[in-house]
Amino acid sequence: MPTIAIIGAGPGLGAAVARRFGREGFSVALISRDQAKLDALAAQLAENGVTARGFSADVREPAQLEDALSRAAAELGPISVLQYSPLPSRDYLKPVLDLTPELALEALRFSALGLIHAARAVLPAMREAGDGSIVLINGGTSVKSRSGFAGTSVAFPAESAYGEMLHEALADEGVRVVQLVIPGGIPQLQLENGIDDVAETIWGIQAAAGGPFRTMLIPLEDGRE
Repeated sequence: MPTIAIIGAGPGLGAAVARRFGREGFSVALISRDQAKLDALAAQLAENGVTARGFSADVREPAQLEDALSRAAAELGPISVLQYSPLPSRDYLKPVLDLTPELALEALRFSALGLIHAARAVLPAMREAGDGSIVLINGGTSVKSRSGFAGTSVAFPAESAYGEMLHEALADEGVRVVQLVIPGGIPQLQLENGIDDVAETIWGIQAAAGGPFRTMLIPLEDGRE
């Protein structure tokens, strides 16, 4: 059974993606900081016939993140899809004049360095298999900086750059690296089927061989962040 690891799993997008991939026969590794919430989400997914388990980790702590991914692969099977979508702290959404070097570094650890550690943990098995997908989920500041969202305006572009380089480097190895940019809060985007439409988009872009690195859920000018 293939496995998707969702880093930043929660009751919104993470759960929708888990349900969508579960319908395709995937088991689901749910990764975030709160084990109790992960266990509750896994139980809810099980009621819908999805095999899911929670593995707590803080993306700013490399050893925790790598251990969670290792345990997930050991218990559920090799990770064939990695979704990197941890929700940034509100501290990263402060105005640029309030951005300190310390906060900028934390935002980079959260977004860019966390992704690098996660990718390096799963890529050896993907490359050996000649198949796999890494999906980045980012807000609009990954492509257009905003002075009122300084932390993500610094960190998301760094995460995006790393992802795009992986996209190019792995294109001939059967490993897909893609990014979905969601410019704004999902409830405000007025999608026909709400968050399930986002999960459907993620399913489509991660499976498409030879597709572009970046997909915009909606045009940037129609969103907010």
